[in-house]
Amino acid sequence: MTYTAADTRYDAMPYRRVGRSGLKLPAISLGLWHNFGDDKPLETQRAILRRAFDLGITHFDLANNYGPPPGAAETNFGRNFARDLRPYRDEIIVSTKAGHLMWPGPYGEWGSRKYLLASLDQSLGRMGLEYVDIFYSHRPDPDTPLEETMGALHSAVQQGKALYVGVSNYSPEQTREAARILADLGTPLLIHQPSYSMFNRWVEDGLLDVLEEAGAGSIAYSPLAQGLLTDRYLSGIPADSRAAGASPFLTAQGITEETLGKVRALNAVAQRRGQSLAQMALAWVLRGGRVTSALIGASSVKQLEDNVAAVGNLDFTDGELAEIEGHLG
Repeated sequence: MTYTAADTRYDAMPYRRVGRSGLKLPAISLGLWHNFGDDKPLETQRAILRRAFDLGITHFDLANNYGPPPGAAETNFGRNFARDLRPYRDEIIVSTKAGHLMWPGPYGEWGSRKYLLASLDQSLGRMGLEYVDIFYSHRPDPDTPLEETMGALHSAVQQGKALYVGVSNYSPEQTREAARILADLGTPLLIHQPSYSMFNRWVEDGLLDVLEEAGAGSIAYSPLAQGLLTDRYLSGIPADSRAAGASPFLTAQGITEETLGKVRALNAVAQRRGQSLAQMALAWVLRGGRVTSALIGASSVKQLEDNVAAVGNLDFTDGELAEIEGHLG
């Protein structure tokens, strides 16, 4: 069946300007880190992507190593893009990244010009795209001069293979220097993608200030703390949860009774706001406008819809913020 996007797709989603650029991103973006590898049904992925666009999510965030196996998320996105979304290419922001291991030998990871530009070509091939909207350096390389890494990003724009560039997982100091180098080259740093949630607040210690100075935006990944800031853990650790599995990002050992107590207290605040804990956690990351967009993952259309509903209440009272702060302290 031919897909036609919903006429109402722009009715409810807020769009926020990325730093001082001309680009806007939806308050909620869809990340393809999980759930879009070859271990998930392609038709489920297709349904999620279609529904996301119908809900006003215009930004789809990928990386070369997303899968499993690495590269599979880009390939599967490309298949579904060709089937459904290609007529809407000018309404869509596609981002990808390079930095982690993708192929054997000395040129298959990190931040060299050789690796970054080769990886971008591979990503475009997998997705069937002529360009991406945002190309990121996925992680800083301790052994490659930052001038080389940023120069490669600049070249991607000059070659017409990317419209904007960003960095991810860079420290405040590295971000400031990256922004300076890019500004000198004439390709401004558009955006930084850091991890950020109620339980992971490192960006508040300098990074957001650096981005404001540089005129760059930010998009938070793992705003739900790998699922901890949802109703999944209110009664403990479910046997089928990510924490009970083999995830290196959320482990059962790392979830203490003290942490679960905080989750339950935060859930009570969310309920009084008429939101789920996940919805409140997304709204909290977006509070005050310093974060441009929050990246969510989705394994089902229902989960997607539930999380996107966070945009229905993005405002907090001073009392709510103080109460949340008290539970996090």
